Amino acid sequence: MTRNAAALNALIGAPGLSVMPGCYDAAGARLVADAGFKIGFVSGSSLAGARLARPDIDVLSFLEMADAVDMCSTAAPEVLWMADGDTGYGNEINVQRTVRAIAKAGACAVLIEDKAYPRSLGHQGGKAVVGRAAAKRRCAAAAEACRDAGILLLARTDAISSLGSGEALARISDFAEAGADMVYLDSPATLDDIRDSVRAAGGKPAISVHFQAAKHALPTHAELEDAGVKLVIHPADLFAVGTQAMRLALTALRDGTELPSLGSDADRSRTIRRAEFLADDARWSSLGDK
Repeated sequence: MTRNAAALNALIGAPGLSVMPGCYDAAGARLVADAGFKIGFVSGSSLAGARLARPDIDVLSFLEMADAVDMCSTAAPEVLWMADGDTGYGNEINVQRTVRAIAKAGACAVLIEDKAYPRSLGHQGGKAVVGRAAAKRRCAAAAEACRDAGILLLARTDAISSLGSGEALARISDFAEAGADMVYLDSPATLDDIRDSVRAAGGKPAISVHFQAAKHALPTHAELEDAGVKLVIHPADLFAVGTQAMRLALTALRDGTELPSLGSDADRSRTIRRAEFLADDARWSSLGDK
């Protein structure tokens, strides 16, 4: 296990609930680090929105995700990064390729889910999943690649929406047995569903995702901690806030009204590491033409 993976493993094994913000680019990664977070999530939904202006419905390639992981881990190497690996983008061999590429790009953990890939069209973005045996096999392939790469696996099931809580909880148990380091029940209808997923994990850390405007249950952090959840991911908050701020600024420019607060130049300079750049500039330019 890599040093960063071991650090994340120790964090989720410690008492209490940890909060993991999501981002999708280098600037966001620096802001996550500057805010004092030790962990961060490279979010597929935010990346699809920011890079393609599309919903997170199988539009990203694994190369785009690996590139985003590389940008975030390079800009903020002090942060322990988990990457959204989606379905692994194909069969078990593709899943393992995805895991290895994401690990090479700098992630210490990866999320792999049991949704069908490629997603069939005509279902308004509905969450179709692969069969239970195929889901367990995908998880086992991801777990094997994660062990080889020295990173952690978060296995996610989306089965509750189409197949019910019983099937979803059975998959949580399967994933824990197949070698997942963490498990996640997507779209729980109630807090009790989350509690059930913690029990189904059989001692493996259970993770929750907090997605604003989602149709599923959104318990508070205190409620999640009481339920036994070890980590809550906020994948899209920075994207949502950022796009709303840009919309407000563009509206003000169009209408000739006062712009919203832009922050200080010092704030922006810290985010883009201007002082670090200028120090390098001075160091290299001082050598002259010798």
